[in-house]
Amino acid sequence: MADSHAKNHDYHLVDPSPWPVVGSVSAFILAVGAIIWMHGSAPWVALVGLALVLYTMFMWWRDVIKESHKGDHTEIVSLHLRYGMLLFIASEVMFFVAWFWAFFDASLFSGDAMQAARFEATAGVWPPKGIEVFDPWHLPLINTLILLTSGTTVTWAHHALLNNDRKGLKWGLALTVGLGLIFTAVQAYEYAHAAFAFNRDNGGNIYGSTFFMATGFHGFHVIVGTLFLIVCLFRALKGHFRPEKHFGFEAAAWYWHFVDVVWLFLFACIYVWGSAGVQFAAEH
Repeated sequence: MADSHAKNHDYHLVDPSPWPVVGSVSAFILAVGAIIWMHGSAPWVALVGLALVLYTMFMWWRDVIKESHKGDHTEIVSLHLRYGMLLFIASEVMFFVAWFWAFFDASLFSGDAMQAARFEATAGVWPPKGIEVFDPWHLPLINTLILLTSGTTVTWAHHALLNNDRKGLKWGLALTVGLGLIFTAVQAYEYAHAAFAFNRDNGGNIYGSTFFMATGFHGFHVIVGTLFLIVCLFRALKGHFRPEKHFGFEAAAWYWHFVDVVWLFLFACIYVWGSAGVQFAAEH
């Protein structure tokens, strides 16, 4: 008798998994804990929720890697994984559009009479008077060169993998991870020496809010991308990737290039163009 459960399609029907439920509960605990923390209570509930979320992510992605090694990721499944990653990056693009929109709305219409509170904060000029902006040709330029270099090293790693050069793959990934960590360290140093704050209570205003939201969330994405590449590095050391099958690394490379491109826009718009008003006022 023929096996009624025989697989006659190219799709992967996943086995029952606890991680969707565990992840939902963990995210709920994290959200409630964060709200409690914001209202002045101890942060331990939020930390427990964060630990559970990270545990869920680790275990769930571990299972996905196991599925790949078992051969469950057929060509059609791999294609759909790529679609999913592309749609995720597209959603991230729109996420950053919101922060760019906020920055340009505040800067281009700083003297809008309909925005009385904004006019009071900016006095109709951008950057607002009294704001000492960063020199774009100092640390921001250094970080730009760091990220551009990291884009070349991750591309080197990808081409090395395609040519089955395991040594080149490992060195390319290691250098990219190192450059990502250096970028984060430089940005942390920059933030620590900022002459403006995030919120009004600490001496900040709308410039600080738009600046730190845009560059700060990019910095968070750099940290996520660095962790992504660290996982790929450990997997490469264990011999996981093959020239014909390496979507995990490919997704990390796509994400890293996305982070690079966003930074170029941030550097050009917020650091260079955003500081032009101060230079213009100084010259006149």
